[in-house]
Amino acid sequence: MRVVGEIPNSECKITVFAWNNRYLIKLEQGLLEQTFKVNEYDVASEAEVYKIVDKPFVQEALNRFSDMKISLQQAIERA
Repeated sequence: MRVVGEIPNSECKITVFAWNNRYLIKLEQGLLEQTFKVNEYDVASEAEVYKIVDKPFVQEALNRFSDMKISLQQAIERA
C-alpha cells in the first residue's frame, strides 16, 4: 500500500492510499475510522481523487463519525 498523500483537516485525519488498482480515502477521528475505496479506472488521475474529498463529503463523514460515536457508546453501555 502506497501513501499518496494527506488532506489537511482540523477535525479528522484524511489520508489517500493507492493499493490493488484502487485509491483508498481514509478518514480517522480518535478511535474511529472510515475508508472509501475508489476504483482507479473511475478517476482520470490522483488529482481527481482529491477533488472527491470536497467540503460536503467531509461534512457527511464528520456527521457519520458523530453517529458512530453514539452507536459505540450505546453498545458499551449495554455490554
